Amino acid sequence: MRNKRPRLLSEERRREIMKLLEEQGRVTVDSLSDRFHISAVTIRSDLEELGTKGLLVRSHGGAILPLSPHQEYPLQLKKTLHHAEKVRIGRAAAQLIQPRQTVIIDGGTTTVEVARAIRRNSPEALTVITHALNIAVELADLPNISLIMIGGLLRHVSRSFVGPPAERMIGELHADHLFLAVDGLDPQTGPSTPDVLEAQLNAAMIRAAREVSVIADATKFGRRSLSMIGDIRSIHRVITDDRVNEEMVCQLRKMGIEVLIV
Repeated sequence: MRNKRPRLLSEERRREIMKLLEEQGRVTVDSLSDRFHISAVTIRSDLEELGTKGLLVRSHGGAILPLSPHQEYPLQLKKTLHHAEKVRIGRAAAQLIQPRQTVIIDGGTTTVEVARAIRRNSPEALTVITHALNIAVELADLPNISLIMIGGLLRHVSRSFVGPPAERMIGELHADHLFLAVDGLDPQTGPSTPDVLEAQLNAAMIRAAREVSVIADATKFGRRSLSMIGDIRSIHRVITDDRVNEEMVCQLRKMGIEVLIV
């Protein structure tokens, strides 16, 4: 009985965690540790176990409920998810940029790490095109960067502009490189995102760029969001973290897509 009791208590606690998560939408390690009078290490283990089953999504200091393919986390919440991996991805992406290039930086919390790495690297005479307010804020005060802001209809959840005006403007521009953030990346169906207008603008960005790099943490692999962005073969490179599924990496490489793992 002594061997069974901890296992049963653990299962009961995890059921209670899921009940709280469904009621509140979000839980923290500290609050759960206080509630169940156990260590934060044990709570993190519970959350990791529930996360591997797809019942929740780990965030910095806690967990949230997973979303359906047509839903999207607010930017303030997204930036707490897999932050360390996004920083590594952003730095690796920025290393690809050459002086005097023109680059398009898509909106998102991984792409903002590209912008922050650009800020640290301070490349010579760079032109950056973006439709995202958070990217523009990172780069607006740098004298060595020419910033082109794409306008249109503001999506409050992502703080980026979309719609026909944005598509027309990007259609009149050309870039050396596009750094594209995605919500889902499936080797069979290609990159995807929850919003139709966002997907249409992303497709126009792909057409405007000579080279396309998708930057996505490992959790995006195998996911299919609501709106397809374009054909998988329109992508030249994928930059991701070391938790990525090896089988999917092999599939991408067989298609001639470069995969950088950081």
